Amino acid sequence: MLKKSLFIFLLLLCASSYAQTVRKYSNEFMNIGVDAAALGMANAVTSSTNDVNSVYWNPAGLLHIEDPQVALMHANYFANIAQYDYIAYAKPIDNESAWGVSLIRFGVDDIMDTTELMDSQGNIDYNRIRLFSTADYGFTFSYARKLNFSGLQYGVNAKVIRRVIGKFASSWGFGFDAGLQFEKNDWQFGLMLRDITTTYNIWNIDEAAYKKIADAIPDQNQELPESTEITAPKAQLGLSKKLIIRYDYSILAAANINMRFARTNDLLSTDFVSIDPALGFEFGYTDLVFLRAGTGNFQNVQQLDGSEKVGFQPNIGLGFKYKGIQVDYALTNLGNQNTTLYSNIFSVKVDLGQFRN
Repeated sequence: MLKKSLFIFLLLLCASSYAQTVRKYSNEFMNIGVDAAALGMANAVTSSTNDVNSVYWNPAGLLHIEDPQVALMHANYFANIAQYDYIAYAKPIDNESAWGVSLIRFGVDDIMDTTELMDSQGNIDYNRIRLFSTADYGFTFSYARKLNFSGLQYGVNAKVIRRVIGKFASSWGFGFDAGLQFEKNDWQFGLMLRDITTTYNIWNIDEAAYKKIADAIPDQNQELPESTEITAPKAQLGLSKKLIIRYDYSILAAANINMRFARTNDLLSTDFVSIDPALGFEFGYTDLVFLRAGTGNFQNVQQLDGSEKVGFQPNIGLGFKYKGIQVDYALTNLGNQNTTLYSNIFSVKVDLGQFRN
């Protein structure tokens, strides 16, 4: 049991530096998504995002905000082992520009540190167990501005990444995103480029703590992990259109093409680019009640017999908005079509302009 616990610690220390070779897994917590409304539509909101949550989905969408807004989200992952939290604020600067900030935390708390479970005499003392947390933080500052070309606007994100594994290791990372939105004849187009300059994480590893773990597992790799981690660029191309039916009803249809520039398990995969489509729908009544559905994350999943099966992630969601307060709920991965467990997501968005005297 002791060796198993120490091996888990070693994996935590090595995981980030191994991502330098397998770059598609670096800073993956920043790819989960925010806002239950968007998650209910399978994240197919690159072209339609138009509120405070645009700081994540496409900063160009901030130009649609008329008053300051704040958003909050909390979710549990992996049978409540991991906690995922998000907070964002955005406001217009003038008729031509807007800005926003956001903070994401993905963490696992109260992990047992058993590296000192045995004393110098080889006796097990459970009082020597300590608890620690491993957490990833993403801070984003966003700026958006209209261009001279009618219907075209852009936005940029500056990101700071902080990752901590107890007292064993920590890192800082920096990167940039850029987004565009264009509207013509009631059609909306969007392009989001994530980590356009690649995002670099520089790790600081406690060599003494690492050596203590490595010495306790003599059959494992003893080399100190590399200190640099790189997140490769990704692109998302979106298209959407909203229809108003008899004034009271609306239907928003949206599609995304998500691209990674590496070979992955996505539905369409080459050495140059891998493509994963997503579709989302939102049915609204008097801009008060919303019903959402979507499907995405199409993956070629290898079965036990060696064959491959296409897995996908269906989502549904509900929303309610009243006097500037919007509460949304999403249930993801219905029917366990994919390899991940389903999650219940709740989020709140508040339009602060509604509370002015």
